Amino acid sequence: MDIISLFLIFIAIEIFESNWQKSDTLHGVIYNNYTIYKKSILLFFLLNLSFIYSIFLVIYLQNNSFLMLSIVGVKFLDISLKLTIMKKIEDEINIEDILPNVKMTFLFRYINALIYPLTFILSVNYFNL
Repeated sequence: MDIISLFLIFIAIEIFESNWQKSDTLHGVIYNNYTIYKKSILLFFLLNLSFIYSIFLVIYLQNNSFLMLSIVGVKFLDISLKLTIMKKIEDEINIEDILPNVKMTFLFRYINALIYPLTFILSVNYFNL
């Protein structure tokens, strides 16, 4: 499969992820994640498809460059942070004590659909920089 196809799939997956987590506030995003987590942790991991896809890209392209592994690392930290926050919610700790309630603007919600795929393109040296 060519790099552009993998790039477009990455964008589609990031948009999918942003849409299922969509909310007007950061707390809403966390609660959307928590709703899925309560149903099934396996479903939670499957819906964080970009993490799985980025691992696939590392293996499929045999690309263990710093940028590609950074994508996997940041995705791992994102999921870990969400799981930690959801565990605190489960322990009935008030979410306002954990993190501020930030308004989710359009840019903030979908910036991941730009950053991660563009980092992927740079990691495969598509433009021969």
